[in-house]
Amino acid sequence: MTSLLDTIDYPQQLRQLDRRQLAQLAQELRLFLIESVARTGGHLASNLGVVELTIALHYVFNTPDDKLVWDVGHQTYPHKILTGRRDKMQSLRKPQGIAGFPRRDESVYDTFGTGHSSTSISAALGMAVTAQKTGSGRRSVAIIGDGAMTAGMAFEALNNAGSMDANLLVILNDNDMSISNNVGALNKYLAKLLSSRFYGTVRKSGKKVLSAVPPMMEFAKRAEEHVKGMVMPGTLFEEFGFNYIGPIDGHDLNALIDTLHNIKELNGPQFLHIVTQKGKGFEPAEDNPNKFHGVGKFDPANGNAINASTVKTYTEVFGEWLVDMAAADQRLVGITPAMCDGSGLNAFAGAYPDRYFDVGIAEQHALTFAAGMACDGLKPVVAIYSTFLQRAYDQLIHDIALQNLPVLLAIDRAGLVGADGPTHAGSFDLAYLRCIPNIVIMTPSNEDECRKMLTTGFQYQGVSAVRYPRGSGTGAPIERALTPIEIGKGRVARNGEKVAILAFGSMLAPALQAAETTGATVADMRFVKPIDTELIKQLANTHAYIVTVEENCIMGGAGSAVMEALQTMQKDISQPVRTLCLGLPDQFIEHGVHETMLSECGLDSQGIADAIAKLIT
Repeated sequence: MTSLLDTIDYPQQLRQLDRRQLAQLAQELRLFLIESVARTGGHLASNLGVVELTIALHYVFNTPDDKLVWDVGHQTYPHKILTGRRDKMQSLRKPQGIAGFPRRDESVYDTFGTGHSSTSISAALGMAVTAQKTGSGRRSVAIIGDGAMTAGMAFEALNNAGSMDANLLVILNDNDMSISNNVGALNKYLAKLLSSRFYGTVRKSGKKVLSAVPPMMEFAKRAEEHVKGMVMPGTLFEEFGFNYIGPIDGHDLNALIDTLHNIKELNGPQFLHIVTQKGKGFEPAEDNPNKFHGVGKFDPANGNAINASTVKTYTEVFGEWLVDMAAADQRLVGITPAMCDGSGLNAFAGAYPDRYFDVGIAEQHALTFAAGMACDGLKPVVAIYSTFLQRAYDQLIHDIALQNLPVLLAIDRAGLVGADGPTHAGSFDLAYLRCIPNIVIMTPSNEDECRKMLTTGFQYQGVSAVRYPRGSGTGAPIERALTPIEIGKGRVARNGEKVAILAFGSMLAPALQAAETTGATVADMRFVKPIDTELIKQLANTHAYIVTVEENCIMGGAGSAVMEALQTMQKDISQPVRTLCLGLPDQFIEHGVHETMLSECGLDSQGIADAIAKLIT
């Protein structure tokens, strides 16, 4: 059989196919996805679930003139394959390769860059209003998953869009439920009917006639909602001002294409509800979609991981600590914004289901929810990625820190994150946390330190943060006791002379390696706030050079804290001291291999040694 996929480089060619050929194309695209991601790693289950939807969208809409805005973007691999990047999929998430998320500078078909959730409706609405104002006639489509609908921003956008008459289509990709019996012939018929021009005309004419008789208008409105509500869950979206259509089977190409064709002819805000299956077409991913949400390299024949690491990750260290601490303190509750797997809460959720709270993709709510619990005597631990904590900054300041509440932030994915790239990098947390009053900030240099710091933060009667990197640490032995450390105290990890390297967190290991060739003293600072001013003073009085190293942006980060401390203690330092701050440069750092990225930023042992050599010459 001739491969259709090999003939499709851009959607213009897709639109030339006979509709009867699209099922074959979907089958080929799904197989290509499985084999491609097996070689590169990446997001799989979410992409397998939108194969038919992606084909239908590009088949019906005149992309790239019509705008497709994908929410989160971890389901855009089929979109990339059909928009000129099929041959580049082998470079997915690799250095100088294509990104795992939409990028405006990568393709004209990527209309909006993303990586975080719940932004699609807002962005697509902005495009729809622009099309309306310029008279371009372009259509704007937001594709959002059911998980992203848990965020308040999505509903803010719906509320705004429903009060406008811009031609916006929102597609809800509902993959959290099986395709039940009502998503069958009746619903296909209703979707066609409700998306048809005839229904829209009758509906509009009826409103015009009945508006002269307000009681009849209200009766008709309620009757319509009642009839719709009996067969579909659309009343909520109708209340926002959308014309609700669905739910329909998101794997039925004919139903999708017919419905999209009809919707394309309608004016005003439209809402299409489709039901899909994550991992569709690959049995291991269908059986365990969470496991195959984001994967490393695997065997496409059976889904088994290839070269899986056996070294314990920081995420696993946190997960074990959480279970142990929960056993020791009944007040502990664990909270995550839809990142149970990624944040290591699975064991805790199984052992203490009544103390585990997944609040959905709602970071702002997660923090204020934790604040409310802390007000009444519980001890919340919020497990969250550094990049996602950014979305709840006001709640951290206003609801937690201002009230000095005992909430522990377990901040995963601090620093660079390799293949996920700049949307997921934790490059800024030390800077944006350090300026907040009442907060204690800790940076563990190995797995055992991480466990001790988590205990320290949990026992602290105020807001605290432990930020740790993605992946494995140094392999340090872990003491299973729940032992805290003294707040605000660092330690000297290596005695040397002339140069003192003040390392924060993950930078201790390369700093120690650099010290072997430079003869430097190395301090594991442990705390960014409160900073250990006594240790800084001691090192400044015994060394001519102070070098700070952090896997965080330089501006406002841990090095800045050291410089500020040195400035305030000038009268207590007996000699001139030259200083240097090493960290992430003032730019968004592209995806790649973590070790290579650190090297390019001068944060590996050689880069640190070279910077010291340049400083002292």
